[in-house]
Amino acid sequence: MVTEKPQQDTIDSILVEDRRFSPSSQFVENASINNSHHLKILNKLASDDNELFWAKLAHNEIDWHTRFNKALDDSQAPHYRWFDDGTLNISYNCIDRHLIDRANKKAIVFEGERGDKQTLTYRELHLAVSRFANVLKMYGIKRGDRVVLYMPMVPEAVIAMQACARIGAIHSVVFGGFSAKALKNRIEDAAAKAVITADGGYRGGKIIPLKTACDEALSEGCNSVQTVIVLKRTAQDIPMVQDRDIYWDEAIKHVSDDCAPEWVNSEHPLFLLYTSGSTGKPKGIQHSSAGYLLGAIVTMRWVFDANDNDIYWCTADVGWITGHTYVTYGPLALGMTLFMYEGAPTVPDAGRFWKLCQDHKVTVFYTAPTAIRALMKAGDDFPNKYDLSSLRLLGTVGEPINPEAWMWYHRVIGKERCPIVDTWWQTETGANVIAPLPGVVETKPGSCTLPLPGMDVAIVDESGKEIEDADKGGYLVIKKPWPSMLRTIWGDDKRYIETYWQRFNNKYYVAGDSARRDKDGYYWIMGRIDDVLNISGHRLGTMEIESALVANEKVTEAAVVSRPDELTGEAIFAYVVLKGERPTNGIDADLTNELQQWVAKQIGSIAKPKEIRYADNLPKTRSGKIMRRLLRTIACGEEISQDTSTLENEAILEQLQGKQ
Repeated sequence: MVTEKPQQDTIDSILVEDRRFSPSSQFVENASINNSHHLKILNKLASDDNELFWAKLAHNEIDWHTRFNKALDDSQAPHYRWFDDGTLNISYNCIDRHLIDRANKKAIVFEGERGDKQTLTYRELHLAVSRFANVLKMYGIKRGDRVVLYMPMVPEAVIAMQACARIGAIHSVVFGGFSAKALKNRIEDAAAKAVITADGGYRGGKIIPLKTACDEALSEGCNSVQTVIVLKRTAQDIPMVQDRDIYWDEAIKHVSDDCAPEWVNSEHPLFLLYTSGSTGKPKGIQHSSAGYLLGAIVTMRWVFDANDNDIYWCTADVGWITGHTYVTYGPLALGMTLFMYEGAPTVPDAGRFWKLCQDHKVTVFYTAPTAIRALMKAGDDFPNKYDLSSLRLLGTVGEPINPEAWMWYHRVIGKERCPIVDTWWQTETGANVIAPLPGVVETKPGSCTLPLPGMDVAIVDESGKEIEDADKGGYLVIKKPWPSMLRTIWGDDKRYIETYWQRFNNKYYVAGDSARRDKDGYYWIMGRIDDVLNISGHRLGTMEIESALVANEKVTEAAVVSRPDELTGEAIFAYVVLKGERPTNGIDADLTNELQQWVAKQIGSIAKPKEIRYADNLPKTRSGKIMRRLLRTIACGEEISQDTSTLENEAILEQLQGKQ
């Protein structure tokens, strides 16, 4: 039942904090956690003894080969270890344990952008994963070796990830939209022994040439790579390197479909996932096995109210953390039916997502605010064509969702009966941290609501002191370790401590986001504190984009900031100083297009600046520091309120504002 239901045309005039929505009585009746007393018990258990709280969950939710005796080892903090003397296998927990009572249940239902379909039961998934695991072993991949995946959003991507987990290999998935250079950097940092890719993938009505990009990356180094396994997805002709490349379908002909799981220590690295930071070098976030899996399982239960009859669809690509936790591991560990879609949400039109929900009777739908805003902009007629009555729960992930988009999602897609779980978490946290339990917690448009049980979250000021006042912003921190947290940055413990712990003397995990808490204790994420942009829910480092721009022979200096964007949340705005003369009036459409394509080649299309402004130099203090806050103000079209007296050259302001 909606506690308060404002008219659509008056939404913006009502305080966001005063709009509260309760789950319907029907949802509450069937929810696994459906009363506040249950939630209070969970929170009290976690508060009384956080270590014991997680230990009990780990014993109940994970099938162990060797059970652990000690839950948390904090002797080397902030390098925390969870369930360290236990052994398990992630693939076994996601597949094998379901073969007794779910062998014939659909594990993965897939539809490609062109309409091709595929279904795998848990028995069939078990055979496919075992077979591909044996392929990896045949090519010398063993426990601890790194394998890079550069794949389209197809079932084989999940199969490959699970196969790595089955033999104890460490996978590192690189988003298929990243460039050859970005792929090369990640392969080399991980010292990967093999790459799994495809001849291409379908996206937006086009073929994404994955193998071509892979060949380009490998031609420039990557000497650790011995094998490249290529999935035939588009059937286009591609060059194959002798003694290095082999097609997926050829490789699986020569192996058995019986592969016993490799039992690994709880702290054995399951995967590396690279995320941008404030320096030019991406960070290889390292996640463990048992702790990560536990986070995926309990948040699937709590936040998505997972049940055995769900057809669950998370639209995220496996190249992002959401595609790891809430596609590859969480739903399968609970024996759910997972729906996967390869293509864009607007092919052939903006009704594609809603048609897929109708045709496959999707019950839980989890997507990004960027997609919601784009589909909202296309109009109500598209979703109204389709029967969305199977939907019972909606989710949003990647960035704060604006209240207008939240209301549209609630009204048009959920028909005012589906709770919306707005989730805050990061690559580094491994799983949801702040999110509503949909059968219990009232929601507010734009707020991720309350921390989950066991997550000790706070907002602190510059000195590290907790902020108790309502609506006063500060640093979002997590005060106690939790099982699904990152363990380190691959090969760089020093950077791990400097990035996430050092600001407050290793006392808190520092998320890098600013937040505030309203009078009801609800959390509102306000944006990044550091120089990291959030574009369509994907984090990109300003330094990485600036480095790409400066690598162009025409550019001598660049500074990148963000500005609000109604579609992508934030848009990339670049200020560029050229080696030659500045274009007249600071405008050169051809050069701007050239630099946009250059950045796309260096990093990927997602990193292309939406706007580039040219100036004779960048605004700097007399000590040489770029005044980024000033650049953000200009990019947003706001009145300059900052003190510019320390500028080396105040005359540059008119150029930066595009006035000359």
